[in-house]
Amino acid sequence: MDWLEITVSTAPEGLDGLMGRLEDLGITGLVVNDEASIREFLDDNPASWDYVDDEVFDRIRGRTSLQFYLEDSGEGLSLLEEYKSRLPGESFSVRRVRDEDWLNNWKQYFKPLEIGNRLLIVPEWEPIPENPGRTVLRIEPKLAFGTGAHASTRMCLEELENHSAENVLDLGCGSGILAVAALLLGAARAVCCDIAPDAAAVCRDNAALNGLDPALLDIHTGNVLEGNTLEDVAGNRRYDIVFANIIADVIIPLAPLVGGLLAEGGVFICSGIIDGRQDEVRAALETSGLAITRARQSENWHMLAARAVAV
Repeated sequence: MDWLEITVSTAPEGLDGLMGRLEDLGITGLVVNDEASIREFLDDNPASWDYVDDEVFDRIRGRTSLQFYLEDSGEGLSLLEEYKSRLPGESFSVRRVRDEDWLNNWKQYFKPLEIGNRLLIVPEWEPIPENPGRTVLRIEPKLAFGTGAHASTRMCLEELENHSAENVLDLGCGSGILAVAALLLGAARAVCCDIAPDAAAVCRDNAALNGLDPALLDIHTGNVLEGNTLEDVAGNRRYDIVFANIIADVIIPLAPLVGGLLAEGGVFICSGIIDGRQDEVRAALETSGLAITRARQSENWHMLAARAVAV
């Protein structure tokens, strides 16, 4: 199905009134686009966002609008004309959007990608090259984070190549790319957790896509900083590799718990650390009895690898 994306612009002080008038017409699913709403959302969800590009705010600064969608059909066009006639003082703009635009357009930018010396990431919709000479990791991220193209994920995968592992724990697993890669490179078992409810299904799908036995992957949903979630996820096991490709504001409070998760000689690989926060994360790890073994930067992102200090 194709859609009409309707944008109705207004002044910031007129937002509430416009929303009420549109809702009175029976319009639901309104999307608010203004700087104040985005900043309020970020303030209310500090553990989910460590960095938002100023370009996001530049695009909406001084602008306020409401968006809604109608079917791109005769009925949808008739409704639009009715709304315009009943709100003659408002400014309506219309853009046609195809379903496949939303779901698939980004795929044109995701091509097979060599990572480090051993991995070749191939999206599910691309053919596997003949004689790739690398371990092929098939991935379909869907709505979860993790294609390997982002600098933070890429650095974690490159660091993974430097270690052998039997047991892997992936905190903030997203698409499951790190855990699946570890299994393909020889790990015997991986445990994953993500706060996003969709991530578990995506992880399972990506494991199956790579022909992995489902029993090798133990997947959980929850916030590892709340209650007994981390304890329940990790169980009584110690891990050769613990990943945390999240954000600094999650890694820092997680740091004191990492030593209790690592097997002897195990390594903690953390990334998703935006430029400017790396010293805070390093200090938290060192204060928690971990020694930094490798620090890398790519683009505006940092990766730290650390081991527990022997006592």
